[in-house]
Amino acid sequence: MALTDSRPVRVRFAPSPTGKLHVGGARTAIYNWAFARANHGTFILRIDDTDPTRSTEENTQVILRAMRWLGLDWDEGPDVGGSYGPYRQTDRMDIYKKVAQRLWDEGRAYPCFCTPEKLAADKKAAQERNDPFQGYQRTCRDIDPEEAKARIAAGEPYTLRIKVPLDRGDVVVHDAVHGDVTFDAKELDDFIIFRSDGTPTYNFATVVDDALMGITHVIRGDDHLSNTPRQIMVYEAMGAPVPTFAHISMILGPDGKKLSKRHGATSVEEYRDQGYLPDAFVNYLALLGWALDGDTTIIPRDVLASRFSLDHVSKNPATFDFKKLDWIQGEYVKAMTDADFSRTMLVPELVSAGLEEGPADAAYERRPQWFDLLSSILKPRVTFAREVVDKARFLYEGDSVTFDEKSVKKNLAKDYAAGALDAATDALSALGEEQWDADSINAALDPLPEGLGINKRKFYGAVRVAECGNQVSPPLGESLQLLGKQTTLARLRAAAPLAVPAEA
Repeated sequence: MALTDSRPVRVRFAPSPTGKLHVGGARTAIYNWAFARANHGTFILRIDDTDPTRSTEENTQVILRAMRWLGLDWDEGPDVGGSYGPYRQTDRMDIYKKVAQRLWDEGRAYPCFCTPEKLAADKKAAQERNDPFQGYQRTCRDIDPEEAKARIAAGEPYTLRIKVPLDRGDVVVHDAVHGDVTFDAKELDDFIIFRSDGTPTYNFATVVDDALMGITHVIRGDDHLSNTPRQIMVYEAMGAPVPTFAHISMILGPDGKKLSKRHGATSVEEYRDQGYLPDAFVNYLALLGWALDGDTTIIPRDVLASRFSLDHVSKNPATFDFKKLDWIQGEYVKAMTDADFSRTMLVPELVSAGLEEGPADAAYERRPQWFDLLSSILKPRVTFAREVVDKARFLYEGDSVTFDEKSVKKNLAKDYAAGALDAATDALSALGEEQWDADSINAALDPLPEGLGINKRKFYGAVRVAECGNQVSPPLGESLQLLGKQTTLARLRAAAPLAVPAEA
């Protein structure tokens, strides 16, 4: 879809700090970030904290941490600054008051003195007479300005309402996702833009901010679509250009209902704490309602930042698929270099488990090649960092590994196992220390099963359990290289007493 606004692209993500950053908000942030990057525009982070009862500084910091973890760098906003600040709504109250006063002075807004009881009575009367318009009855719209000033001076409570033109036709929202969406202007009442307590309403404050910050595209959840016609009224009253809107669909759980805690983790930091990689998580969330070409699943961050477009955003709800997220996570793990996996996932976990002495960086530098070899065989076999300890623990148990009883019964307590271990011991003893690598180890073991007259599965099963304690372990050649020659031979000897017929 061609951009309908000729101004340089400026988009914003404007979370309310009433809680943590959740999956839906994170996806909205990703789309805004990617759209700005793909169009060489500006990505703004604004904190919409005008709800004093629920907004907290603690929540603001939680959101900022989550954004940083996602890698969504903002060009303007908290901790960055910019020419259009402040970037917290609580710091912009004077701006809202000035704009509201201007609209009042220009006759585009007016004070309303109706009490809640009066408003309720008017609505009930409209319902009883089957009036098609049941919004605010514009009771105070034509009060003489001098009278209004006198009542205000006398201390009478009031709100400020926008004056929707009575001859305003239908409001058409030109939406980049849904197409043109038409709202009947007759259903628009003169809605409140400033409350009696002196605070702006959401539909007013967000438009003032977007207009004054030069926002060209508003990309947000489609739960805001119903707000849009009112917001357009504010843009028009201000004489500001109306941005292009793009309302993205909600995210559903596997049961087809809106994603919530009952489906599992919902906040970004929960996924971080579970061990997901930020690039994998961003990749997956981007696919919840957007596609590059219909086939590509793994979309690196730089591709997302260069190829994202609103015309590939679906209007249909997306379903959160935990299995697909884990698959993408696994693909990103596999794509890591051995050194990166060692430094960021493997060694920190081994240090945390007490298997290596920290700090992690120092532990890695003691034997980087050893760790990188271990990383090369673990990467295809793990999805999360937390899984590496169980898979690597056998390397830290010295000359006698801890045996899994079922594996012993199935692979060692057999009449062929003793011969297999003896043959392996002889073949590996013949290798010099300088030959102790996976290729040489595999070459030494490869001809033994045929010579013993047993199949390879049985032979390698016996050796694997003797060395690793379990019939399920990383590749044997690399595992023995990591164990070292002396430990490998010691374990073969230690397992020999177990290698007897099961009936003995």
